[in-house]
Amino acid sequence: MIQKLLLASLFSAATFSAMATEVINHKSPYCGCCSQWAKHMEGAGFTVKEVYHENMETVKAKFNIPAQLTSCHTAEINGYLFEGHVPAEDIQAFLANPPADARGLSVPGMPVGSPGMNYGDKRDAYSVFVLGKQGKNYEYRHYNAL
Repeated sequence: MIQKLLLASLFSAATFSAMATEVINHKSPYCGCCSQWAKHMEGAGFTVKEVYHENMETVKAKFNIPAQLTSCHTAEINGYLFEGHVPAEDIQAFLANPPADARGLSVPGMPVGSPGMNYGDKRDAYSVFVLGKQGKNYEYRHYNAL
């Protein structure tokens, strides 16, 4: 039984590592929390390339990110978009089984306690939303305040 679990874990890890794990992170050259999020992603096994933009509004417009779901940075992974401080574990779960109606995930704003927005042990309640095709966005996961 233990061998089967170990093999399943190794297969799962190999499957994730076989996926393209390069992150293209579009960010302002002046935003430190975006770089902290990139470190969080690297800690989860992703390779992050940061692309600097003086005007992030043009990036949001290019990728058609709804105003109510915007944050400070926009990342591209495997053809999907990840807006803001989305936890790596949610990105990994999404990439392993993306909803058919999704073009990515978003954490709107910059909630305290989300990856890259660490402030001690504090965390605001926040939600991760699916960036739906045809503008149908919905909650993917919720994090309670600590």
